[in-house]
Amino acid sequence: MNALMIIILIMGINICYVTLFTLRLILVIKGKRNAASLLAMVEVFVYIVGLQIVLNNLSSPLYIAAYCLGFGIGVYLGSRIEEALALGYSVIQVIADTVNTGLPDQLRNIGYGVTAWQGEGRSGPRLIMQVLVKRSNERKLLERIEQMAPKAFVISHEPRHFRGGFWTKLLEK
Repeated sequence: MNALMIIILIMGINICYVTLFTLRLILVIKGKRNAASLLAMVEVFVYIVGLQIVLNNLSSPLYIAAYCLGFGIGVYLGSRIEEALALGYSVIQVIADTVNTGLPDQLRNIGYGVTAWQGEGRSGPRLIMQVLVKRSNERKLLERIEQMAPKAFVISHEPRHFRGGFWTKLLEK
């Protein structure tokens, strides 16, 4: 096998391995143990095959560079795939610049569960809203909020656990 083929093989196997590793790690974090376990079996097979090729070809810095490049590309690719899958949920916290806004009802009318309460900001009262949304729908919700309340302060984060309320009733169906 010529040097170029070995470089391509090392990079390809490492891209595959690290992509699988990244996805498995994300699945574990998201609590999807069964899927992570199945993915781990494929991952370790790819790893062992790739490791054998790399260990048999440590003589060239080009092969080591191919391994490193494949590793970096694999991390990037794995994170992009997870982003596209958009597993899980996000909590969107919206702080409106006024308490006199119809935003909670507007969001409820298009199907979102909204919890709202009044808070105090630097320059007066604010309406604070919390919305739980599937990550796959997060971008659409953020666009809606931008249209309806362009001055709102918006924070997004991922919850680890939730129970009760509007969403769990929908999820049970």
